[in-house]
Amino acid sequence: MIRVAEAADEPRIRACAEAAYTRYVSVIGRRPAPMDADYASQIEAGHVHVAVDLENNILGFVVFYEDQGNVILENVAVFPDAAGRGVGKELIRFCEMEARQRGARTVRLYTNEKMTENLSIYPRLGYVETGRQSEDGFNRVYLEKPLS
Repeated sequence: MIRVAEAADEPRIRACAEAAYTRYVSVIGRRPAPMDADYASQIEAGHVHVAVDLENNILGFVVFYEDQGNVILENVAVFPDAAGRGVGKELIRFCEMEARQRGARTVRLYTNEKMTENLSIYPRLGYVETGRQSEDGFNRVYLEKPLS
């Protein structure tokens, strides 16, 4: 099940980000941006949704918001022990469904160029690369998926 995140979820969301992104620190040479995000503010703004099991344990989360007729998928992360069960794909599908319901034209996202798994996963989900840019010291690959 996917539900809107609540303030009390913030420590588990942060723990999920730490667990999901720690493996990239050595690859990128620094902490990926999602490890230091302000999840409390994002939760308060209603931008965070969590995937939970039957006992309401958080398996992963997604952060997205509207921007000029599009939806920005800012972050999706899954606890390593829940990886490989389709949780991440379900969170992405949820974001896309919400985007359609809001009348968005596209879902846009970026990933680090060194997160090579993402660069193979997103195209299989219908995302196309739209550019690359160095930003805040990160080499980012921008992708989008048209919703029409």
